[in-house]
Amino acid sequence: MVSNHLHLEEPIRMSSIIEPSKPNFFPAMTKIVGTLGPKSRSVEAISGCLRAGMSVARFDFSWGDAEYHQETLENLKAAVRSTKKLCAVMLDTGGPELQVVNKTEHPISLKEDALVVLTPDQDKEATSSLLPINFRGLSKAVKTGDTIFIGQYLFTGNETTSVWLEVKEVKGEDVHCIVKNSATLAGSLYTLHVSQIHIELPTLTDKDKEVIGTFGDRNSIDFISISYTRHAEDIRHAREFLSKLDGLSQTQIFAKIENVEGMIHFDEILQEADGIILARGNLGIDLPPEKVFLFQKQAVHKCNMAGKPAVVTRVVDSMTDNLRPTRAEATDVANIVLDGSDAILLGAETLRGLYPVEAISIVGRICAEVRAAIKVKASVIICFTSSGRTARLIAKYRPTMPVLSVVIPRLKTDQLRWTFTGAFEARQSLIVRGLFPMLADARHPVETTNATNESILKVALDHGQASGIVKPHDRVVVCQKVGDASVVKIIELEN
Repeated sequence: MVSNHLHLEEPIRMSSIIEPSKPNFFPAMTKIVGTLGPKSRSVEAISGCLRAGMSVARFDFSWGDAEYHQETLENLKAAVRSTKKLCAVMLDTGGPELQVVNKTEHPISLKEDALVVLTPDQDKEATSSLLPINFRGLSKAVKTGDTIFIGQYLFTGNETTSVWLEVKEVKGEDVHCIVKNSATLAGSLYTLHVSQIHIELPTLTDKDKEVIGTFGDRNSIDFISISYTRHAEDIRHAREFLSKLDGLSQTQIFAKIENVEGMIHFDEILQEADGIILARGNLGIDLPPEKVFLFQKQAVHKCNMAGKPAVVTRVVDSMTDNLRPTRAEATDVANIVLDGSDAILLGAETLRGLYPVEAISIVGRICAEVRAAIKVKASVIICFTSSGRTARLIAKYRPTMPVLSVVIPRLKTDQLRWTFTGAFEARQSLIVRGLFPMLADARHPVETTNATNESILKVALDHGQASGIVKPHDRVVVCQKVGDASVVKIIELEN
């Protein structure tokens, strides 16, 4: 197994562990992606999430319609304006997701050892003995003894709203199952997952294309997460589709690895995708629990070597209903940071959890506490860039200090109007570990003079001091372009 990229260079003093963390502790290098939903979609709630440390807002289109998500996005824009916190937007596709449909929304109680039938006839009413599903091919994909998992929205695994079924027999298009644990299904929609079974459905569905072509294109979103990515061709197909949409020409595509099929083709998928999301909830169903962490470590390492962001999900499940995470969850977050992950994605914790702001805040504090224990020789690297590529290359090598990416806008034209680039490039840095973007004044040209560079550098240093990244007498590494020459210099700040 590959060793961790980050390690503690000196023992931690025991006294420092019991001391309270300082309120202005070093910002967390690992970013936080928050899923916005019923408990986190108001301007007030989103503002709290942004202040707590959320840098990417995820819109999960496996539920909710475009109008609902558009209202949430407008609230996000208002919160960004009020907090002055930059935030990127991620659209998560539904993909070939199997669902149990409960149109009445009445609670359904399932008892251990009882029989229940899964049927593709969605006109039938959901009961404790009959569950309509949205897929006619299930009876052809499963066999006696296969395991089926049903969970609300996003799996947490320890809820009484999650149930395991074992296939007893198949009759026509119906699948007869034995209930393995007692549970109550409450709500209109449940996700169904069959362990290690290939589902004959396209990865990018017609519904996904409609959402991307309307909501995505209209809002020029920063990232698209392709759920249930199984092959590199899934990413190539998605990229070809995006190339036809003017508003998504710069959008990055993240592959969401959720099953064994995606694991088997991981290397080819990584080559095609702009980043990887490890969906540990579904992976934990397809794999034995003791195998998930092995794949996580190997996948994160490969992402690090390729210089592509690695995002890990399912870290503080218990905070869906509780104010504090378990000790095991806190340790899990710390290990994810030490493994080299770029970001942590919160799903149910912020989507429908009771404490979305607190969940983001606690995860951020754990990430920062790990970061503060690593010996630092310089305070920050400041990188001038127009495309963001140079800053991402620096961040690829995991420097122990943060990288402040100063994005200098470019002026471009399509013969009809003039526009400035830069906003996309700045927001897409918000998911990269240790990269903190700021957008320079558009009046500064890309090919800057030395005097102009010094002016922008002063603004960047002022921003760093205001953010608590740098302080007087710190050393700062500056990477900038002067004319045709690339210059790296080290400066020491004065009072």
